[in-house]
Amino acid sequence: ALAFLERVCANRIDRRPGTVIYTSMLTASGGIRCDLTVTRAGEDSFMVVTGGGSGMHDLAWLRRQLRDDERVSIANMTDHRFCLGLWGPRARDVLAAVTDADLANEAFPYMTMRELAIGEVPAFAQRISYVGELGWELYGPIEMGARVWDLLWEAGVEHGLIAGGLGAFDSLRLEKGYRLWGQDLSTEHDPFEAGLGFAVKMDKEFQGHDALRAKQERGPTERLSCIVLADPDAVVMGKEPIWAGGRVVSYVTSANYGYSIGRGIAYGYLPLEFADEGTTLEIEYFGDRLAANVAAEPLWDPAGERLRA
Repeated sequence: ALAFLERVCANRIDRRPGTVIYTSMLTASGGIRCDLTVTRAGEDSFMVVTGGGSGMHDLAWLRRQLRDDERVSIANMTDHRFCLGLWGPRARDVLAAVTDADLANEAFPYMTMRELAIGEVPAFAQRISYVGELGWELYGPIEMGARVWDLLWEAGVEHGLIAGGLGAFDSLRLEKGYRLWGQDLSTEHDPFEAGLGFAVKMDKEFQGHDALRAKQERGPTERLSCIVLADPDAVVMGKEPIWAGGRVVSYVTSANYGYSIGRGIAYGYLPLEFADEGTTLEIEYFGDRLAANVAAEPLWDPAGERLRA
């Protein structure tokens, strides 16, 4: 399994058991086919976690990459496990109330996985966040999901725990600059254009490596950029044209309102001449052009201190 994943993943997967690895999987031409995490659960067992909307796509693609001489078993566990996300500045306080596991930074660092019990429920937790705050993804037998929800809800009352949906999820991930496959990421762009070069290890072989090297040598022509609307009451929805220099230069890949920063946020692939911080742009929205500026990312917690608190 390790050799297979090293071949199809752009990041290095050979890490110690319990490590969570963020990675892209690429096409032969270097485009982003999948965007996901791989957790090394054991010496030769791994858990792949994908986005909710791309799970079947990623599963099918992984199975198609298997070669006849590779003895690898790929099982879809989606229907067998619950997954709950517990995130926020007081996430550790809530989880500590329902488990005896040591949740301190030294015992449970960011981007690691541990087995634990939540009440009487056997589970495992990954310290990872798609919303830019301290927290965990919690997994266990699907028939016990409601029980774990109740335990967390009861423990969280005194800490102000609330239930959040996809709308909150999308707003928070944009404030943190997290990409979404199918919107910000696709086979049309490579990880370096998408700002994901930190998760690519060019000193190893993987599918798309040679094409990616050739693209690096030619140099990039565009970059996925964070754009903030000037009017604090303005918001766009995605796919709108982006104007600069009197012409349409791109389109919005993702957009939402950033409630923590008080501004509408958009992302789009900009030609390098328009991708520098502070560059003035316009986003066309139902015939109107809304003033906007390229901003440094992430907009929220740029040093990543809250994730590692």
